[in-house]
This record gives sequence, structure tokens and C-alpha cells, in this order.
Amino acid sequence: MFQKYDVIVVGAGHAGCEAAASAANLGSKVLLITMNMQTIAQMSCNPAMGGIAKGQIVKEIDAIGGYSGIVTDKSMIQFRMLNRSKGPAMWSPRAQSDRMLFAATWREMLENTPNVDFYQDTVVELLINNHKVEGVVTSLGHRIKANSVVLTNGTFLNGVIHIGEKNFGGGRVAEKSAKGITEQLVSLGFESDRLKTGTPPRIDGRSLDYSKMEEQKGDDEIVGFSYLEKPQLKAEDQKSCWITYTNEEVHSLLKDGFESSPMFKGRIQGTGPRYCPSIEDKINRFAERDRHQLFVEPEGWNTIEIYVNGFSTSLSEEVQIKALKKVPGFEHCKMFRPGYAIEYDFFPPTQLSFSLETKHIKNLFFAGQINGTTGYEEAACQGLMAGINAHQASRELEPFVLKRSDAYIGVLIDDLINKGTDEPYRMFTSRAEYRTLLRQDNADIRLTELSFNLGLASQERLNNLIKKQNDVVVLKDYLQKENIEPLEANEYLESVNSSALLNKQKAAQLLLRPGVDLKSMINNIPSIQTFLNKFEYDSLEQVEIQLKYETYIEKEKEMVQKMSQLENLIIPDNFNYDNLVSLSNEARQKFNKIKPKTLGQASRISGVNPSDVQILLLFMGR
Repeated sequence: MFQKYDVIVVGAGHAGCEAAASAANLGSKVLLITMNMQTIAQMSCNPAMGGIAKGQIVKEIDAIGGYSGIVTDKSMIQFRMLNRSKGPAMWSPRAQSDRMLFAATWREMLENTPNVDFYQDTVVELLINNHKVEGVVTSLGHRIKANSVVLTNGTFLNGVIHIGEKNFGGGRVAEKSAKGITEQLVSLGFESDRLKTGTPPRIDGRSLDYSKMEEQKGDDEIVGFSYLEKPQLKAEDQKSCWITYTNEEVHSLLKDGFESSPMFKGRIQGTGPRYCPSIEDKINRFAERDRHQLFVEPEGWNTIEIYVNGFSTSLSEEVQIKALKKVPGFEHCKMFRPGYAIEYDFFPPTQLSFSLETKHIKNLFFAGQINGTTGYEEAACQGLMAGINAHQASRELEPFVLKRSDAYIGVLIDDLINKGTDEPYRMFTSRAEYRTLLRQDNADIRLTELSFNLGLASQERLNNLIKKQNDVVVLKDYLQKENIEPLEANEYLESVNSSALLNKQKAAQLLLRPGVDLKSMINNIPSIQTFLNKFEYDSLEQVEIQLKYETYIEKEKEMVQKMSQLENLIIPDNFNYDNLVSLSNEARQKFNKIKPKTLGQASRISGVNPSDVQILLLFMGR
């Protein structure tokens, strides 16, 4: 019934979809196996993409040739660039999505991708021979052969859902969990553990009083995520989100439900996400706070369903609805379905190499929540990389690996491999030591050519990049040569509280002033309008950032150069750490377990001290 495939992808969430797309677009014959064809690319939790550091990841996925950015631009109902008041290293795009349109667009794009086949079934076993994966076995008894397999099981591996004192098996509400894979992998020597995540209740939007909430509108300028296509959404058509707050009465009602809480009664063993805690966790950990912010988010264009962001909970339905009705604007709310917590198996990611291939089994790749991460964006970027490397492995080609200085994707994978995680891992800008270089605006400059040379990014993407780079050169040259006269600039400078010009000044020099930006210069200084208005927003933004932050960018490049010296020092595969009696016991254990490839990787392993790295350097004759 089935041919042999180059790559089988198990699971069609965000990681699985990106894995299937990237492997297929590189030329592999791919089979995407999902338990339910109707839930491909389902937004299981909040209907949004991007956010702090997550937006940078989506831009990177797009720059490499993944689909998440395009799908988000086609399905967004609101767009905001977060952290605009801070420096550009912190700017993070975020889009509110139409949940159903997002999934439908993803499926349409996959169906229009040559080389992708689909099959609805559950994978219960891996075919393994001589420490190499050779395919999968499904619940219907099919043995499907492949050169490489990517597991993107999300929260489905032995998933258990908790609502108050009720608990039942499931990978998502109303969907069964997956059994068999964890047990087989553990029998083969893999280490597994449990994590927990949760989701808030969904509410009937017709039952809410928005006059008691703060309106949160989208940006006037919709930048979007993709470098390939511009979003079609018009600023005036965006749907608003709303902000309201819990209060002491809400907290009191929630506390009354703690006696039946699965979290406080010990029925949930898995560790939950530190940076996205449940509402009961928040009022317990931050008892001194008398209110917590809630974001009231529409689920799409043509639905009345509302997502209550910030009210994730596993308390009983009765407690949830009682407490919600004390929230301003929710006095008469009707619940579509309650929030719940879900526990699931994951495999500590220190068991992977940088390509996301497992160390125990050749050509077997893990991506997404199976590696201990949380969030669509973190899952999608792992799927992209696992799909690329599953293709590479099936062709016996070199793996495609991004360094920490290349991308947030590189930071994420490096953190997982070297530090592991015992709680759901979420990306933040603070995790990236080179965040001035890893901005959302320059992901194409950093990654598109790399991906094109690999064979994934299209010629159109490369052409767009070349045009942008050429435009930036022309713009820089123009701004560094063009003189601005005091007469045409001083009224504008006064409006932004900047001192008046006494003599003419180069446009680039004027741009360096606090409060001055290129867009307002174009709007207020007539002599530069005609020339600069010919250029795209992306190019104008890029040249402004490069000019304003040139010193910081150069300093960070120097740091990368220094650190790259350690990255170039290769540790032999058969290196015997037990001979180094001077090493700390912890360092020796970590080195033996993770087997770092370079001195740079060794230096980033959790628990390894600089003195341990110095000992390695000395022993290697450096």
C-alpha cells in the first residue's frame, strides 16, 4: 500500500507542518502522518503568532523558506510591533490570527507542496534496526518504511487532561492521546520525563460587556512577518483585543477551589511553564498582588468565540465560571468550554545533537514539545530544522546547523542541547547574547542566502534580499552625502525637542539625534522626500537601524569573532574526559553525557565553569 519515503513526519502541529514542508521543498518524498486530518496546524492554545523573541523566530523561519510567516500574514486579524519604545533589538512582531483560517491556510499550502503525502493514523512504534530508524508502525498495522523519521508529537505522548477532580487521557480536549512510542524509546535507553501546560476557558463574546474593558487596537502600519509577500490586511480593518483585570473577589473564589485543584493536590506531577503560569499559580505565587491582567482576544473574523489570555487554569468548571463572572465585563459571560491542564511525556533534549537527530538512534529526529519547549514558534523552528536535517540525513549529506550568532533558532537549539530543560522552555530576547545582531528586521540578511545555498530558499527570496541590500547601500550613500539646510529642518527639530541647526548638516548625522527618525524626516524635510519615497519600508528601516546603532553592532560583531575562536577548536569524538583529574566532577559527568563537539559548546554547558574550559584548553595543547 505504501511506498518507501525519504522522510516520515509524525504529527501535524506547528513543528510537523514545518518539518514536512522543509523536507519536501528540499526534494524529499515526505509522508505526514496525523491522528486527525481536520486538526492540521491547529492553534491549540492562544490564536496568535509572534511576540517577544517569538516574532524574531517567525521572521527567521520565513527567511529560511518556512511557511509560518506567510500563513500568519494571510490569517492575521490584528498586527502589533511590540517594544517599539525600546531599541530595535527588542522590537518583536505579534499577530492575532483567525484560528480556523490559520489552520486552513497551512493545510492548503501543504497540499500545494509537491512531495508531501498525507495519512490519517496513529504511530505506535518505530521500526529500528542496528540503532537506525527504518520507518514506523501505525495503529492499523501498517509498516511504512523511510530513510528518516521526525517525531513531533506535541502534548499527545501519554497525555492526561485535568479539570478539577476530573482527569482523562487525551492529547487535546476531545482528542485521544498516543501510546507506545515513549515506552519503546525508554526500552532503547532514552530518558523521558513529564511536563505540564494548560489553556484558559473559551467564552461567548456576545455575553461580554466591552465598555468595561480597555480597547487594544492594532498598529497603523502593518509590517507583517514574511519577506516574500506583504500582508493584505488594512490597518482600519483590524479587530481589537481588550484588556481587563482580575480582582480580590476573583482571587477569593479561585482560592476556594484550591482544595479540588489537581495542581495543589499533587495529581499533576509535571512541571508547568514558568513564564505562562495558570491563574491559580499566579495568585498563589504573587499573593501580594490584588489583580492580574487578562487579554480578551477574538478567535477570528467570523466567530463569537473569545480566548481569555492570562486565565489558564485546571480548576473545576464551577469555580472557573464563578470567578470569571466577577471580572469586569464578564458579569454575564457564557462558557463554550472550560480551561484545562495537560500532562505529557517529553525527552530531555540533551539526548540530541545540534541537527536535532537523537544520539541513540541514527536518522531519528525530535522537534517541538517532545523536546521540552512551549509555544508555536519554538515548535515551528525546530520542525523546520528537523525537516531540513531529516532530508540531509536521508541523502547522507552534512547537517544544517545554525550558531548562536546566526539566529534565535541557533540560540534555542544550543540551549536545549547544552543545558537541557526541566520546565517548558520559552524563548526570550534575554537568552540571546548577540540580540543586537539577531533583530527581526534583518533575518533575511542573516539567513536567506545560507538557505538558498542549501537549496531551500527560493530564487525570488534571494532576489528580494539582493535588491534590499543594494537599496541599503544606495540609501546609506545618499544620507551620508546629502546636506540638510537649517531653514528646512529647524521647525521639525523643534517639534521633537531637538536643538536647532546653525549650519547645514549631513542627513545621516541628523538621524543620529534622539527623537529623530527617518520616517518623520521624510515627512517634514522636503528636500529628501522625492528621493527617499522611492524605497520600500524594509530598506528604509534597515538603513536607519544600521546608521543609528552602528557602534553597538560593530562591538557585538567583535564579540562574535572572539567567541568563534572557541567554536573552531574541535574536541575529538573519542576524547577521554576521565583522564582529566583536574576537572570538576560535575563537568566530567556533563562532558561524558553531552559529548561537546567544540570548546565553545563545552563552555556553554550548564554546570561547567571557566576553569574547566581552561583545563580542556591546556590538555589539548592550547
